[in-house]
Amino acid sequence: MKLLLKGHDYKYAAEQMLLTLFPGEKPEYTDAESDSSAEISLTEGAEYATAVTKLFREGKRASGSAKVRLSRLTGKLRRDSLLSMAVKLSFYRAAMKLLPEKPAWGALTGIRPGTIMTKLLESGLSEKAAVSEMKRLYFLDGKRASLLLDTSRASIKVKEELEKGDIGIYVGIPFCPTRCAYCSFVSQSVQKSMKLIPPFLDALERELRELGGVVRELGLRPVTVYIGGGTPTTLSPEELTRLIAALREAFDFSHVRDFSVEAGRPDTITAEKLDALRNGGVTRISVNPQSTSDEVLRAIGRSHTAEDFRNAYRLARERFGGEINTDLIAGLPADTPESFAASLREMIALGAENITVHTLSLKKGTAITLGNVKIPGKAEVAQMLETAIEELRGAGYSPYYLYRQKNMSGGFENVGWSKKGRENLYNIVIMEELATIIAAGGGASTKLVDTASGRIERIFDYKYPKEYIEGIEKTLADKDKIRKFYREAENEIQDR
Repeated sequence: MKLLLKGHDYKYAAEQMLLTLFPGEKPEYTDAESDSSAEISLTEGAEYATAVTKLFREGKRASGSAKVRLSRLTGKLRRDSLLSMAVKLSFYRAAMKLLPEKPAWGALTGIRPGTIMTKLLESGLSEKAAVSEMKRLYFLDGKRASLLLDTSRASIKVKEELEKGDIGIYVGIPFCPTRCAYCSFVSQSVQKSMKLIPPFLDALERELRELGGVVRELGLRPVTVYIGGGTPTTLSPEELTRLIAALREAFDFSHVRDFSVEAGRPDTITAEKLDALRNGGVTRISVNPQSTSDEVLRAIGRSHTAEDFRNAYRLARERFGGEINTDLIAGLPADTPESFAASLREMIALGAENITVHTLSLKKGTAITLGNVKIPGKAEVAQMLETAIEELRGAGYSPYYLYRQKNMSGGFENVGWSKKGRENLYNIVIMEELATIIAAGGGASTKLVDTASGRIERIFDYKYPKEYIEGIEKTLADKDKIRKFYREAENEIQDR
């Protein structure tokens, strides 16, 4: 769709609404209207700034507007935030006159919608008033508002418990047995790169030692640890033991409240690996079927069957002893609302402490998008997620973290559900940006969070195993950015 901006340059706001309301359409900027275009203007009068969108699509025209009092536009950040929201709302109101139904998330965009609900609650609004405000401001449906309320409760609880200097640790292992059809994560098939694992671990140990020194120097305290990927259990039992030992040598684990590892693929799980994880003090693993339909598993390129998952889960219960998370994805090729419901009910019956329900994200470069594979439509995905909400709440699970991504089927969401008291601390901390996450390994992203000012900075490690190994010297040198960030944060406190 062609976008014509008048009187402003809030491109990101316009593009967010375009992607939300008309998924699959790419923004193109123009100076003149066409049959498929949105003219978005922003003007300031005596009392109000007013955004107006004139939408032209498939021979039909519609317009929408939104305004904000000039007296509220105090400071650049607040001004940009409010005017961007006005642009979005005007676009949304115009589109609602042409589209057959409103999106489940209304006019709400962004990865972390829960932060808005949390701010409303922390401002003093009651839960009932906060839910009403979310519905009024963003045209949110009741079930999504309830999801946000629950995840905000979990976020506020963790925020109150965290102390100054508390951080999370993330380690990225960019290897998998094979690549799934929906996957865009940084990972490399061990079929092609087995020889890279030993030098990768050598480089990773160097990075962990460097990071451990920085963390001790700054007086930071790890409270949650997560090893992700890829699939970390692609490593052998001996390699897992070596990795965990290096982590424990680098960091003080005395305050760590949960230690999670993505076992992920059932075809990587063995008794010996589970023993290595248990002996290393891991408290939670993920054993992820994505579906218990063999037809769906074949369609997404998984090399295991539903029965393989069941065997791996039983083995994990017997040998590991800690908490287990299982992932499901709504919207996979060959899946139906009925087969998705069967998968979900099996996860509940198995008693997984955490059940994460993802919505398929159609990312560039995956086998699904490259092969133009047929996937369930929006109505079917909506039915899958409705079933998940009803069944999980009915079984005593509560949503504790939520995020959205670009190009998600139907514009829906990913939600982590847990039994009471079994929430994964790491997921809440990283998703709500409540504390710094120090990261090491392939594709790892350190996220530095100054909770006092709200300032966030990121440091990225090299993505792929070969470039990570070859670039380790630069990676080690980059760790000085962590020291600089904390020095600047301390100076800001003193200046206040």
